[in-house]
Amino acid sequence: MNHLLDPNHQHLDERPVRMDLTPLKAALADVVAIPVTPFTEDGSIDTVVHRALLRRLLDGGVRIVTPNGNTGEFYALTPDERRTVTELTVEEVAGRATVLVGVGHDVPTAVAAAEHARDAGAEMVMVHQPVHPYVSQDGWIDYHRAIAEAVPELGVVPYIRNPLLSGDRLAELADSCPNVIGVKYAVPDAARFGAFARDAGLERFVWIAGLAELYAPSYFATGATGFTSGLVNVAPGVSLAMLEALRAGDYAAAMKVWEQIRRFEELRADRQSADNVTVVKEALASLDLCRRDVRAPSRVLPEARRAEVADQVAGWSI
Repeated sequence: MNHLLDPNHQHLDERPVRMDLTPLKAALADVVAIPVTPFTEDGSIDTVVHRALLRRLLDGGVRIVTPNGNTGEFYALTPDERRTVTELTVEEVAGRATVLVGVGHDVPTAVAAAEHARDAGAEMVMVHQPVHPYVSQDGWIDYHRAIAEAVPELGVVPYIRNPLLSGDRLAELADSCPNVIGVKYAVPDAARFGAFARDAGLERFVWIAGLAELYAPSYFATGATGFTSGLVNVAPGVSLAMLEALRAGDYAAAMKVWEQIRRFEELRADRQSADNVTVVKEALASLDLCRRDVRAPSRVLPEARRAEVADQVAGWSI
């Protein structure tokens, strides 16, 4: 195969990738929306409703979205469906927001998904916490390095749910992969987060509170500048109001929002987050925005809980 050469006789496709990471870092310091994946009555992805829900997020002020996140039922989608969700999102967003695509599973699958995200036009990938019964810290680095090195053009954001991972190992990963620029930290321990962020480099990465609004105030107090949200699918203004208060350092105002959404988020977190996606879709169904259907191993809410979710949503300014 013939390769193009630059004037110094260096193969163009072998040059190190150089990019300005500043805009990508700025994009992460925000409400990182995790869109749901709506289904039709026959169980397939409802692409028409999916696009409508994305437009609603964008019109509501959302500036960064994560297709194929956990609220999007990443692990219940087929590879083809995940590619569809990525392409549909990039097309619908059309530059109005940053697209951070969730990737994961085995290394070849994650690398292929990251390359697809790049080719589709996404700016970054979020790497799901490896789902494997045996995860060593060295293996964690190897896993993420393989993905980050495959797409040096993209920003890479590890999704950390492992409380045993140490901050210095994250720094080690970034030493070899400078496109690792942000962290979605989802260990439910604000003190551990504060220590981890400082061990890894508080200013080196953008720190995202990965446990959504319920944990955002405590994580912002120890170094986070963004937070993920599934609730934002239902009420973008509520999530953005919390972000505005946190950015201003107005924790009293942030906690007023926290009190408003507390029960909703507790319903999602109940029984080790068994109804995490289910509650969000139930809320959307109560607003006639999409069907309540979820895929196994999730289940739709029983009738008694549906009314409680609808009551919660009715009390918000939507």
